[in-house]
Amino acid sequence: MATDAVGYEQARDELADVVRRLESGGTTLEESLALWERGEQLARICQEWLDGVRKRLDAAVAASSRQTDAAGGSSGDNSLKK
Repeated sequence: MATDAVGYEQARDELADVVRRLESGGTTLEESLALWERGEQLARICQEWLDGVRKRLDAAVAASSRQTDAAGGSSGDNSLKK
């Protein structure tokens, strides 16, 4: 996961700050462009984290289902809603 060593919460909080600054106005065109570019980068980082979490959850649910099936139990519907 290429996250530039930024955690999800840190990226999310910084992204929210970038959005606030852009929405409040008062920045030059160059500053606005730099903020927008940083926001895009932070949004990608957040998405990478969320994608990684989704994969881990899917793997955990699948493993749990396999264990239940191997034990002879009913696994039911363990799928995650997307």
